[in-house]
Amino acid sequence: MPKSRRRGGGGNPRGASGAQHRNIQPFSDEDASIETMSHCSGFSDPASSTEDVPEIDEEATQEELEYKLKGLIELTLEKSAKTRQSALESLKNALTSKILYEFILERRMTLTDSIERCIKKGKSDEQRAAAGLACLLCVQLGSGIESEEIFKTLAPVLKKILCDGAASAQARQACATCLGVCCFIATDDITELYSTMECLENIFTKSYQKERNSSGISSTQNTILHISALLAWTLLLTICPVNEVKKKLEMHLHKFPLLLSCDDVNMRIAAGETLALLFELARETDGDFFYEDMEPLTQKLRALATDGNKHRAKVDKRKQRSVFRDVLRAVEEHDFPTEMVKFGPERMYIDCWVKKQTYDTFKEILGSGMQYHLQSNELLRNVFELGPPLVLDEATLKTMKIPRFERHLYNSAAFKARTKARSKCRDKRTDVGEVF
Repeated sequence: MPKSRRRGGGGNPRGASGAQHRNIQPFSDEDASIETMSHCSGFSDPASSTEDVPEIDEEATQEELEYKLKGLIELTLEKSAKTRQSALESLKNALTSKILYEFILERRMTLTDSIERCIKKGKSDEQRAAAGLACLLCVQLGSGIESEEIFKTLAPVLKKILCDGAASAQARQACATCLGVCCFIATDDITELYSTMECLENIFTKSYQKERNSSGISSTQNTILHISALLAWTLLLTICPVNEVKKKLEMHLHKFPLLLSCDDVNMRIAAGETLALLFELARETDGDFFYEDMEPLTQKLRALATDGNKHRAKVDKRKQRSVFRDVLRAVEEHDFPTEMVKFGPERMYIDCWVKKQTYDTFKEILGSGMQYHLQSNELLRNVFELGPPLVLDEATLKTMKIPRFERHLYNSAAFKARTKARSKCRDKRTDVGEVF
């Protein structure tokens, strides 16, 4: 005769564990490091030692991760705005630190509905987090029909918030970036591309009027919004057909120098970099390109590249001078200072303004996960023409490992060289007032 089941809390805790729900913890940076350890940490840092890393049950770890992510998706439907926002941020952390294509593919419609609801009904921070998550969904899914479905669903909501003057400036800024990135990845409809660019133009062109009218005062938040709209528009311009590029050049090239006089250093820098990109596109589309107002423009750029205005912060002046030296070279000498980006055993060279604009945009979205996605994300590797992801075995990883003593010698030499270089640049003049 079978024993009757006891009611209450006196049962075996091990037997009851399967029926109990575990507490869902937010996805943290610690989780990200554990999840990516077996994928990229061994070759992200050549100095890392594979022998020191304990063996991890990848299948169990993946199940634990997916369990957490399912719980976070459910939390995006909670009544508490704070809970929804925390869940959105945790999902963003997960998507920046790991490739989750299969998991997202199965739940893309649920995630899209949650994002749409949060953007429609949420407040500033929640809308910003939801727009950021939408960007990451498209980055994960790549330029296929799934991303196109997400963009078609969210685009009307994003445009509505972007054009709503009563909405939060931070939310509008996030929507502008989301529109640009998702359209860049997902859309194959040229009409939708032009419509999105026009929506962004209606935002940042307001800065033209402000600079013409010296009495027009705009808040810092509006300026930040205009910068985001400008950068998103510039990203989309890089994928436009040649005829459309020529039209946009005729409309905007002679107006961008107005933005170089903006009080905000970030707007001046954004306008300068966009100007350099426009000149690059103009020379690629027209071998006989000639800009009539070249002399006053170069004078303005040279002044910004050597700006010593005492009323501006030293950090702003240093950053501005560095950027505008490159912009001046691009406009005058048709030159670009090539940059090298290292990620694991690979190298990528940024050798033009179009590539720099694209890289900066994705780096802003992915943050610290940019290097990992350059190694593993097929979309980014296609965008930057890196080819299929590399597959490294343990033998290759061991050959890349640098002995600890050699690392110590290298770091010591680099430290001494850096100290000497900085000492030459420091002002060692004695303060006479202190001597006496």
